Amino acid sequence: MNRRTVDVLVVGAGPAGLAVATALAGTGAGSVEVLEREQETGGVPRHCDRGGFGLRDLRRPMSGPTYARHRTAAALRAGAVLRTGVMVTGWAGPLTVETTSRTGLEQLSARAVVLATGARERPRSARLVPGDRPAGVYTTGELQQAVHLYGQRVGERALIVGAGPVARATVGTLRRAGVEPVALVTEEPGLLPRPGLRRPVPVLTGTAVTALHGRGRLTGVALRRHDGGTAVVACDTVVFTGDWIPEHELARTAGIALDAGTRGPAVDASFRTARPGVFAVGNVLHGVETAGAAALEGRRAAVRVRRFLDDGRWPEVRVPLVTEGALRWAAPNLFAPGDAGTRLLLRAERRIVRPVLTVTQDGRLLHRERLLRTAGPERSLVVPARWAGRVDGDGGAVRICLGQGYGWGWGQGQGQGYGLLGM
Repeated sequence: MNRRTVDVLVVGAGPAGLAVATALAGTGAGSVEVLEREQETGGVPRHCDRGGFGLRDLRRPMSGPTYARHRTAAALRAGAVLRTGVMVTGWAGPLTVETTSRTGLEQLSARAVVLATGARERPRSARLVPGDRPAGVYTTGELQQAVHLYGQRVGERALIVGAGPVARATVGTLRRAGVEPVALVTEEPGLLPRPGLRRPVPVLTGTAVTALHGRGRLTGVALRRHDGGTAVVACDTVVFTGDWIPEHELARTAGIALDAGTRGPAVDASFRTARPGVFAVGNVLHGVETAGAAALEGRRAAVRVRRFLDDGRWPEVRVPLVTEGALRWAAPNLFAPGDAGTRLLLRAERRIVRPVLTVTQDGRLLHRERLLRTAGPERSLVVPARWAGRVDGDGGAVRICLGQGYGWGWGQGQGQGYGLLGM
């Protein structure tokens, strides 16, 4: 078995991993190597053949494949080594990983390891949707690869499970492939997103998929409304979108604590996990944010990694953050000394107009404010944690709660489109 040592090892060559590598290699952090299990770098954007990438982090628009190539080229120019077709299979030490590739087995040690393994969509099987296994059942990623990478014929009529930004982007992918979307279905009772589509698609809220019909090919999808009404929608394609799961297997096998809300590695504001020298960044921390948001996280994480390479400091004690009320998760979810100025990503369980944010520790009120933006399950709120400097490092968990604010929501339109589908 070959054994090598580098200064920084990055696992995952998506937007976050490439941004970390670019920033570190470009500032003289030593040898920086990126491992990617796929045959190409760039992550999900490389098979998202639509515009809108690059606006947030690069300040110019580009398609997904162009964005992936840009990020890859930038990392190579900075001096990072990118290796594809390499699978990290486990750990051989605190900062040593075991890999397998076309060239065989290898143990690779580093002064710092950055986990940037991203997230994946929960497939139909993990959502426990009964039925046979007919052709025509996709996740968003599978659909994009079939259409954009392989030019496959998908079908004629598609039902989309989900109603967030990813689901709406799926409408465009299907139409470019010659497939007509018949409806977007979401279990959220009051969520009616602004479609932003030239040709509207019915949105069925408070509705769950209960079964798939068809053997060789999908013929229909059974639905149940929140009030008990049922129907079968005739279609030959169904796309399950959203419900993202961080690719946390490598963190879990290292014994790194996972956050119960995000299901990714628990980290502090410096992207430090519970294992000294191991950082985590991007969508492995919290399900899916945009490529630009992940890249910006990678850029910020690089500053913290470089600081660790210089001084080797790692906090011994950190205070956990616990979410309550309507909050699904918060990231970061640990507080260390000196974390004042932290920015939190918050994701709510349901839509709340002008929610009230309350932060306490051991019964002591640290902060309360009414947020101007609407909270919801499909998009994160970015909230400055100006109160982080008042956290007692020797105290108990910090509890952050999101409660109902005043105002009205979009519930008035709940159930739009049922008449079109006979529900």
